[in-house]
Amino acid sequence: MSTQQPYSQDPYQEVLVSPMYLAGSNGTGDAGFAPVAHWPHHYLDEGPCQLLVTSPDQRIRIGWFGDDFELWKITAAEEAVSAPRWTATFNHVTPAEIVAGLTTALAHDYAEADAYEGNGRFLASPSYRWADAVRPLTDAGWTRDGGAELGTVEIIAPDGQAGILIDNRRSRPDDEAVTLWAGPPGWGTRAEAYFSAGTPSHLIAATAAVMADPAPAARERHQIHREVEHLVSLTPVGPIAPQVPRAPTPLDVRRTAVTQAVNRAARFPRTAADLRVMAARSRTGASAQNRSSNPSPALGGRPLAAPTPPRRSR
Repeated sequence: MSTQQPYSQDPYQEVLVSPMYLAGSNGTGDAGFAPVAHWPHHYLDEGPCQLLVTSPDQRIRIGWFGDDFELWKITAAEEAVSAPRWTATFNHVTPAEIVAGLTTALAHDYAEADAYEGNGRFLASPSYRWADAVRPLTDAGWTRDGGAELGTVEIIAPDGQAGILIDNRRSRPDDEAVTLWAGPPGWGTRAEAYFSAGTPSHLIAATAAVMADPAPAARERHQIHREVEHLVSLTPVGPIAPQVPRAPTPLDVRRTAVTQAVNRAARFPRTAADLRVMAARSRTGASAQNRSSNPSPALGGRPLAAPTPPRRSR
């Protein structure tokens, strides 16, 4: 159930979306390209592919099609000019953070192959065990759907809003054999990633592992599709607009007075001895004040008489 606040709030407020696989695209491919930021970038002015990032030897190609339904197309080949060994595509709803799971693994495989002058795990044959590709999901509690068609295997997330479908009936290396999906059916609501049959299993697993990761994705509030917002949890990022303070009630005033009195007593603690000395000083001061304001007992308690003038003799 969504914990977001009403949509009438600032549509550009940044929020953390969980689960991440329902966050959708943020309109940029930054997260997907980040693991290969050091690879050559080719900005294309013509054609549907707007940005192509390649490995230094151009055997791995990562294409960004900014205006197409198939937003990403990633391939790997034995040579720069040879046909791809495998292909992975991601649609326009897929979070770029999921794409980053694949590009991170590719960058690691390429660096490892370059260091040891090998062919690279990114060209390895897929495992004959379908479970190898989905192990991160099953380890995270995703379960097998018993209603899948014959010859296919489907693993579903605990919330039922994401899954992976493996079609074991595909035989050609370029057939779409594995589909990762998330979100309700619909052009603007369902994220989909397709992997051809020749894709190494560890690369599919690396992509799936991101979907099993509980970490949220950062988005602006308006980027969450209306038909998905009730399925996600949104946590605002940064300060929230302050609320107008209410007027204090009489009870608040009394509590404040008591708290201030306690604080003053805590700042100026008194021992029992201190209190006795203070009481004695108070009594002494009062007695002195009484003596100065009353007639002196030595004079009988009456004021001095005024002197009488001397009498004159006749």
